[in-house]
Amino acid sequence: TMWYLELLLPLLLIINDASCQWNVWVPRDISAMTNSCVVIPCTFMYPSGIRPYRGVHGIWYFGQPYPQLFPPVVFKSRTDAVHESYKGRTKLLGDLHQRNCTLLINNIGTEHSGRYYFRADLGGANMYTYPDFAELKVLDQPNIDVPEEIVSDENLELTCYAPDNCPDMTPEIQWMYTDYLPDPEFSSDYVEESNTAVLSSTLTFTPRPMHNGQLLGCRVYYPNTTLVYERLITLDIKYAPRSVWVNLSSEVMEGSSVTLHCEVDSNPPPRISWMFGDQEILWDTASNISFSLDNVTPEQEGIYTCVGDNGYGTMNTSMYLAVKYPPREPLVNNSMTVLEGTSLALHCNTQGSPPPTLTWLKDGELVGTITADELSVLEITEITPQGDGQYRCLAENEHGRASSSLNITVEYAPILLEESKCTVVREGVQCVCVATGNPEPSIEFYLPDLNITINETDGRYNFYTHTDGHTSTGMIKLKEKGERVDNGGPAVNVHCSISNMYGRESVLLELQQEKKYMMAVIVGTIGGVAVIAFIIAAVRYVGHNNKKENGNPRQDVVLENPALYYSAVKKDKQNLRKKVLKTELLGSKFNSILEETTGEDGDYQPVGSMAGLERQELNYAALEFIGGRSREGASGRGDDGSNYKEIKAK
Repeated sequence: TMWYLELLLPLLLIINDASCQWNVWVPRDISAMTNSCVVIPCTFMYPSGIRPYRGVHGIWYFGQPYPQLFPPVVFKSRTDAVHESYKGRTKLLGDLHQRNCTLLINNIGTEHSGRYYFRADLGGANMYTYPDFAELKVLDQPNIDVPEEIVSDENLELTCYAPDNCPDMTPEIQWMYTDYLPDPEFSSDYVEESNTAVLSSTLTFTPRPMHNGQLLGCRVYYPNTTLVYERLITLDIKYAPRSVWVNLSSEVMEGSSVTLHCEVDSNPPPRISWMFGDQEILWDTASNISFSLDNVTPEQEGIYTCVGDNGYGTMNTSMYLAVKYPPREPLVNNSMTVLEGTSLALHCNTQGSPPPTLTWLKDGELVGTITADELSVLEITEITPQGDGQYRCLAENEHGRASSSLNITVEYAPILLEESKCTVVREGVQCVCVATGNPEPSIEFYLPDLNITINETDGRYNFYTHTDGHTSTGMIKLKEKGERVDNGGPAVNVHCSISNMYGRESVLLELQQEKKYMMAVIVGTIGGVAVIAFIIAAVRYVGHNNKKENGNPRQDVVLENPALYYSAVKKDKQNLRKKVLKTELLGSKFNSILEETTGEDGDYQPVGSMAGLERQELNYAALEFIGGRSREGASGRGDDGSNYKEIKAK
């Protein structure tokens, strides 16, 4: 520094002589560390026409250049009268006669920071305070030059400065907390400008997001002294969002509540927004954000996306919210009426979560297959009358069930049922015609021999009809019994005509079971006679034995109780007929073939498989013992010495 001033001074003197002006040169800014020292370089000039009177003197002021305001005196060459804060601290290093006013200040503190002015005193009225000043900055820690913005993954240079304006001490610089940095590089530099010197150390590395918020320090110390100065900084590293955390995809029940949370790692904090599809639900500038969904509905099921954007980059993460609920009421076809042979496709559509199973039921019975989907199609190819009924679609999942139904009505041409026939009854011939169809068929009877169509009730034919659902029944009674004509055909010639809007059919009704009924009449008559003969023989046998035992074969049988009757077959006609026809004489072929119903006048109407059997009169016999007397046993002796036997009818 001194040699620089020695070279500069002659040049300044030459300039001064040429201009003949009051002028001073001092560094505008100079710095020093606390408790160290500082040298303020200074050269001054005065007009060449002035001759110093009693030598050249100088004064250094602190704060302001006007003596009348009594600024603190830092140094005064005429006396030692200085401000208290500078006593013993200041020293003039320059030679005022050589126009060098360089000042040394030792053991400086932060209170000494400020402006320093020099005043030249050449004697008499030749005194002048130069307006130019040197501003001293006393530092208690070194300066670190930090860029306004530190961006992740971009090369970074940090420079630490230490002033070197104290001739007796030279500073050294160290970087602190650099062990965690990736491949740090260090470089030093020495800058001297305006007679002030600064030592610098530069740290170079590439920061990462993980280094954000880390401490980094610079230490300045003076060897062989106890003076140590440190400065710490916190790295503020800007980086784009590097992670966006949201809830895991979850399942909730319909009607419940759920909270969605999003947290973004970025610097600076991002603008966070929650999106449902393309709709923005909520946003905020923060590191995290949450929102709640109350009374969740199935319409709120879907993908929710959290987006973080801080100007350095954008990142998003999505989650799926599944809303579980029982099946909704299925949508099915409307009830329909179709024609036999039509092919149908029944659709069942519903919604549920998880997807329900769909089952088709017809009149409560399973039809088709069970489908694990929200749509089921039941295909019916060429529907038959048996396809008529109620079809129900049942939807089920683990949370509940629902169903919907439709009715299918199948319309078809009339069909004659096998129950249609003519049978022989007491009054004549009864003809029944049974048909099914949809719409229900109408029934008419036609007698070709008489060329008569019967379709209403009259006194002669007793026409009767009845409808039950899709089944119609028609019946007539003919007064004449069936007889055979010469050609062997049946005397009964009745046609049944059935019809509806889809067709008509006429069928000759058959007189059924005619031969069997005649055989039953014959066998029944013979069987009845045989039973009666058996009973009479049994009675005679018993009487004969009694006479033989008493030795008086002609003696009459006298019973102890005349009022007691023993009847072998005293039954009503109806029961007797049944027993006769059910005996072994008829054989197993005729068992249970006769079911009787009683008519209006006590007569019976045979129906069923024996409907053609004519009524047969059966004879019966009864034995009556007048004046007979009861005994405790099955046999015994009377008071008159006669024996008797009990006759039972099974």
